[in-house]
Amino acid sequence: MGKSRIIFHVDMNSFYASVEAAYDPTLAGKPLAIAGNAKERRGIVVTASYEARARGVKPPMPLWEAKRACPELLVRQPNFDRYRQASMRMFQLLYDYTPLVEPVSIDEGYMDVSDVVTDMTPLQLANHIQMRIEKELSLPCSIGIAPNKFLAKTASDMKKPKGITVLRKREVREKLWSLKTIEMHGIGSKTAEKLQKLGIYTIKDIANANKDLLHRHLGVGGLRIYERAYGIDDRPVDPDAVNEFKSIGNSTTLPEDTTEPAKVRKVLMNLSDSVGRRLRRKNVYTGNIQLTIRYYDRKTITRSSKLPHPIDLHDDIFEASWRLWEKYWNGEPIRLLGVTGMDLVEKGQAYKQLDLFSYKKEEKEVKLSDVVDSLRNKYGEDVLLKGTQGGSKDRSDDLRDKKRRGTSLEKDFLRNKLFTDE
Repeated sequence: MGKSRIIFHVDMNSFYASVEAAYDPTLAGKPLAIAGNAKERRGIVVTASYEARARGVKPPMPLWEAKRACPELLVRQPNFDRYRQASMRMFQLLYDYTPLVEPVSIDEGYMDVSDVVTDMTPLQLANHIQMRIEKELSLPCSIGIAPNKFLAKTASDMKKPKGITVLRKREVREKLWSLKTIEMHGIGSKTAEKLQKLGIYTIKDIANANKDLLHRHLGVGGLRIYERAYGIDDRPVDPDAVNEFKSIGNSTTLPEDTTEPAKVRKVLMNLSDSVGRRLRRKNVYTGNIQLTIRYYDRKTITRSSKLPHPIDLHDDIFEASWRLWEKYWNGEPIRLLGVTGMDLVEKGQAYKQLDLFSYKKEEKEVKLSDVVDSLRNKYGEDVLLKGTQGGSKDRSDDLRDKKRRGTSLEKDFLRNKLFTDE
């Protein structure tokens, strides 16, 4: 029988606000929010200190609403260079103990300390790391200790701020089964709604459910949460995971080469719609849109555009890709088009400046996108095509496009190294 693993999940507490308080000690212990356009009372709250949260300030609340809930709220605009620097220092400190460190976002990561040689117990080691981070970086963190990543992540969430929690596999029934399904790491609101429709409300209900039922309704994710309900998670701590190039893209080879802007626009709308839906399914935004154009002679170019703020909606993705096409198309017949979202960031780690009116508008667009997503997932991609996305097309072209639209750009690039970069 193999040696039991010891996994730490280190989670920085209210990271952006804590970094600002470390930079300016006069902010420590005060209700603080990080939001865009702070001087003009515009934007949304990205994160808030625990003092602000205690007064009802929670992201992604509009700033005007946060000020109403907490009139004494202090507000600072995001300084992402400062946060990245603090994150690098934090991870460098973790690497002092083991090379098996896996960053999963700017403010959290896993450590496999199973083979760390020390006179300290795992609990003492976690306490030592926590005190070093606070002393050297002036930043608070919580640490979960467990035999796998899922339980370590769950443990770190149990006591904030500045908590250290041990969660053993044998304690899962006692400590987790009574919790609602949405409180399980990896289950979002949409999955929780699907589970409710199956009569599953708690983690215990998941554990007692039929595996085939979960698989049928939730796919591989259903089997995964079934295992998690018993505290099973065999994923290794992977130091190289952070270096993986993460993107979401789709490409399609056109039925025939074209130079007609109307046809290009139609294709880019469909591709943007598909990329947007995949981004929303994975709960991520993209901060960089890349356009791929392959011409009739197979010469291929890729051009990208950094965005002023992260996006996940069809219209925003299309506008960015259309601007790239207008700027870089050389007028020759096009054989293939591709749209890719790069520089992905998890929701909750991104911010976007919004005034009250654009906030309401975006809220409506998100709700509309959710409705369209559910219809297309159920009835197919041709349902509710927007404007020029529709139109007459030969049935054989329909079938051919559906097969090709699902092709990942990364795989397409690997198969065809016939393209030039900027």
